[in-house]
Amino acid sequence: MREAGVTERDLSFLTAAELALCYRRGEVSPVEVAEAFLARIERYRAETAAYITVTAARARADAKAAETALRAGNDLGPLHGIPVALKDLCDTAGIRTTSGAAVRTGYVPQRSSRVAAKLARAGTVLLGKTNMVEFAFGPFGLNPHFGTPPNPWDAERVPGGSSSGSGVAVAAGLATAAIGTDTGGSVRIPAAFCGITGLKTTVGRVSRAGVTPLSGTLDSVGPMVRCVEDAALVFSAIAGPDPADPSTLSCPAGDVLVGLKRTVAGMRVGVVRAPFFEGADPEVVAAVEAAVQVLSGLGVLVEEMAFPEARQTAEEDDNLVLMRTEGYAVHRQALAESGEVFAPRVRQRLEQGEAVSAADYIEIVRRRGPMMRSARERLAGVEAVVGPTMLTPAPRLADLEAGEPIRLDTRVVNWLGLCAVSVPCGFTSRGLPVGLQLIGKPFDEATILRLAYAYQQATSWHARRPPGF
Repeated sequence: MREAGVTERDLSFLTAAELALCYRRGEVSPVEVAEAFLARIERYRAETAAYITVTAARARADAKAAETALRAGNDLGPLHGIPVALKDLCDTAGIRTTSGAAVRTGYVPQRSSRVAAKLARAGTVLLGKTNMVEFAFGPFGLNPHFGTPPNPWDAERVPGGSSSGSGVAVAAGLATAAIGTDTGGSVRIPAAFCGITGLKTTVGRVSRAGVTPLSGTLDSVGPMVRCVEDAALVFSAIAGPDPADPSTLSCPAGDVLVGLKRTVAGMRVGVVRAPFFEGADPEVVAAVEAAVQVLSGLGVLVEEMAFPEARQTAEEDDNLVLMRTEGYAVHRQALAESGEVFAPRVRQRLEQGEAVSAADYIEIVRRRGPMMRSARERLAGVEAVVGPTMLTPAPRLADLEAGEPIRLDTRVVNWLGLCAVSVPCGFTSRGLPVGLQLIGKPFDEATILRLAYAYQQATSWHARRPPGF
């Protein structure tokens, strides 16, 4: 039973770790929590456009099963009974999966994606499928088919994309955790703009089987949550080898929870000014500089460092060309048959891939290997690289529609084969979240999560809630 004085809003903003503790203490039940979330989703669904499909019946069944199991002592682990949402490109058996596209409004898969299946096995409660940029090809969260979710901190601004609905759902208390995908920043951008935590995993860590692809080379799946501990919990549940995704079969095993709460004193972090601070909003710079000082106060050894591979990647932007080319290969039939119903921006980006020759594509792929090796060598002397996730706070939708350019450096992480986590590190004078990005070596999610956890233990930015929610 819910404790006296604990409101629906309170339950909806607890972390997964906190909810898990409440369940095991008998302070609240999974059924009560699921009903609280469904009530909030109903209240805010039109206002937020966070969900494309709400799975209320499934959520109630999942919650009842979790409550019964926990009472019987059949504990599936820390995510048992936790309300989650899936980006709507993760297949769910018997539940439509639109990928944010008008051409797929009637698609109902027969099998679930591996990430959906793993979360189900962990005992989670599926609230629904979240909004997104059509076929995950866009950084700001725009979707003319299902609506563009307003930023929870300022409705005139975008939430970031392409995992827009996942970012909004977590930030607005409409899910405890959500799944996003990141091909060029699609977990980290909405995490930064919405004031939540987002983990961009190394390709190969989490199976992409049953997840609609954009770029088979660059796509990754990761958690979007309230705090770093929750990111580690969700990552632990969804990571691991899967024969249906060969990229996962040769990845090193590792437990990110074992060392998560260890001291970070003596760890080395590099501050990369170019390109990660170039052209950044002064308030963003101030917030990130303050975050670096917090890390230093925790005993982290902070040093300025050069990262020429990152600058070269940002300037050449092979990542974007690869996304366009591989995205076109995936969706060319749908473009040929129903191109007129694609969002104009998405159609234009995909069609640009048609013009890339096979020779040019192979040359781009060939260039990537040496760059990845050089980046790994560059990072050998530090545990992580730190900088702003985004150079500016969330832009106004009107400014984007007017064609105002916004520079993105998040794609550097994808191109160089690295992992990264974005955590809130402050707010601007207008009350907009600022994200701190910690970039790590390939398959070293444990280290960046450990640093990010220590930072969050020393600060409270991640605990803020958007006004009106």
